[in-house]
Amino acid sequence: MTREEKNNVVSELTEVLSGSEVVYITDAADLSAEAASDLRRTCFKNNISMRVVKNTLLKRAMESVEGKDFSEMFDALSGPTALMISEAGNGPAKMIKDFRKKHAKPIIKAAYVEESIYIGDQVEALASIKSKNELIADVIMLLQSPAKNVISSLTSAGSTLSGLVKALEERAK
Repeated sequence: MTREEKNNVVSELTEVLSGSEVVYITDAADLSAEAASDLRRTCFKNNISMRVVKNTLLKRAMESVEGKDFSEMFDALSGPTALMISEAGNGPAKMIKDFRKKHAKPIIKAAYVEESIYIGDQVEALASIKSKNELIADVIMLLQSPAKNVISSLTSAGSTLSGLVKALEERAK
């Protein structure tokens, strides 16, 4: 690679990293060609961008991203590295967990999920993180719950009250 090509790759990676809130650094080496193709297909189906990168270029890109501190992840940049970018914080971990039912890899080296950094193969912890949309749905459900209880109580109380009035009316006749 020429210096210009390396600079282009670094600037492209910097742009990708600065616009992403979910970054996984994985090791997908030693997969057969068929397994690697399956992994790429699975990533595509789950809206996960996967790219094999050179560690030195990725480190330079991470250092040049403004507003984010990737320095804790630098130790994970050794050996073969595949970068996974996603919108959902738990998306890549869930996909990796499912993929590893059939294959030994990919292994998570490090992950940056919305300002939190995870070092090591913490598939279970990362897969259990709720995505932003899941958290919003939980909050909405919690906010709706008291209103549903009040409406339910009012409707049941109204039917009980009307039943009581009917029973008293029939007794009076």
